[in-house]
Parts: sequence; C-alpha cells; structure tokens
Amino acid sequence: MIFRVLTTAWLAFVAASSLTTANACGLESACEVATGSYRVALPSTGEGPESAGAGEPMPVVLWFHGANGSGTGALRNAAMTQPFLDRGYAFVAADGLLMPGRDWTNWALRDGREPWRDELAFALQILDDVDRRYGIDRDRVLVAGFSRGASLVWDLACHDAEHFTAFAPVAGAFWRPHPETCESGPIDLLHTHGFQDGTVPLEGRPLRSERAQGDVFEGLALLRRTNQCGSDRADTYAMSETFWCKAWTECDGGTELELCLHQAGHGVPQGWSEMAVAWFEGLQTGGAGG
Repeated sequence: MIFRVLTTAWLAFVAASSLTTANACGLESACEVATGSYRVALPSTGEGPESAGAGEPMPVVLWFHGANGSGTGALRNAAMTQPFLDRGYAFVAADGLLMPGRDWTNWALRDGREPWRDELAFALQILDDVDRRYGIDRDRVLVAGFSRGASLVWDLACHDAEHFTAFAPVAGAFWRPHPETCESGPIDLLHTHGFQDGTVPLEGRPLRSERAQGDVFEGLALLRRTNQCGSDRADTYAMSETFWCKAWTECDGGTELELCLHQAGHGVPQGWSEMAVAWFEGLQTGGAGG
C-alpha cells in the first residue's frame, strides 16, 4: 500500500513537471537557453488537415522583434501569429538583450558596434531547445523579424543562411557599411516594407549615433549577385489591394528574392503573415511564392 501511494505520488509529480516544462515557454514565462530567452506559441493538433499532427515535426517561424520589443509582445499580436499557427507552425519569439549602458532591448548587429551577444549562436540554441521540447522540422525554418529585428534577419541571411531555410524581414535592412559579399548563398528572401516608412526609409538614413541604416535596394542588389540571378530586372510581378510585389526567380538553385511594398509606414502590415506563409510554402513545393 505504501509503495502504491508513493508510486502514485511520484507519477503525479512527473506529470506536473512535464506539464510545467511543456508550458514554460509561452506568455506566462520564458524558456532560457545559454545566452538568452524566448517564448513560443504552438499550433493546435488534430483539428483538420492544416494543423500539425501529434508527434510530427513542426515547421517553425523564428521571430526577432523590433528595438525595445519582446517575445511576449510578439506572441500577443494574434493577427501576426495566428495565420502561422493555423497552418501548423510553431511561432518562436526570441527576446532581445539589454544593450550595454542602456535600459532597452536590442539585437547585436553588424552596425559598427562591438557585438554584445553572438546572435547566430543564440538563434541556434533556441532552435535546439524548441526541437528538444516539442519536435520541429529543421528543414522548414522561416527566420523573420521587424525593424531592428529585420536587420538581424538580413545579417543572418547574408552570413549564416546555411543554418536556416528562408528569410522574411519586415521594415529593416542591412546597416552601413553594407557588406560587400555574402558568405552564404544562394538565399530565399521575402522583404516587406512600407512605402511611407520614415523610421527606416527604404533608402536608409543616418542617425545621430554616427551609424546609418542601409539601403534596401542595395541589399537586394547584393543578394541578386549572391544568388547569381539572371538579370537585375524582376521577372515576376503581383499586385493586390495591400501589396505591390516584384520577384527575381531566375536565380541559382531555383532560389527566389521578392520585394513587397505596402502603402503604410513603419509596421507589420495586415495580411503579411498570410502572404509570408504562402510564399514560404510555395518555395517548399516548388511553386511560385507570394
């Protein structure tokens, strides 16, 4: 009897511990890795053909927030996360780190500052931890981000693309000086930007800190060279009420670069998630993105 009681208590403890671990990375609390923290929203399972099946590796969106943002803030943006969750993706929102001497979070970019964290190592630690906890498909990892986080996406695409599948930055680009070459390549990348963005203009701008935002068009030119695209002129165009897009698809390895503009300013536009997931899944099936 005593053994049975102890066994029952132990099983209850294990079950409670497993539940805590499974829920440790959401809105209520972050999950910790060696160099930072992250939060994750998981798709529902078994509720239709578009949701992740139980035990099946999930595709992933790895999201980097804007300056002074947080993973919590990203997960609270249901308009942005839900379209991915509905398609069976895990939405993983990384947390920026406090800048040295500042009280706000940011990302260590190639912008002239001494880096205060190895962001590639951080990203890989997150993916390893999410994979250990939940099981993810490492061949379907879309790296995305907004503003300063989008600049990190550009950095990873240019220098570390072999670790990820595709990239979808929003309203952020390289910082100056622009890289002259990309060690990675070829690269699949969908860049989205507001035509009226004055915070991070398409052409970039100098800041009082003597650093300067980069030019989206120069960044795309570099990626066209990296991808060995057949022409500087786009070969595919698509227009909707929200987005005006042009794409370069005649590139090495069948890779695709796409630029989509919207009429608003600095923000993640409504409909971006639906467009991004359709583009990403188009790459996976060999169909047209966007």
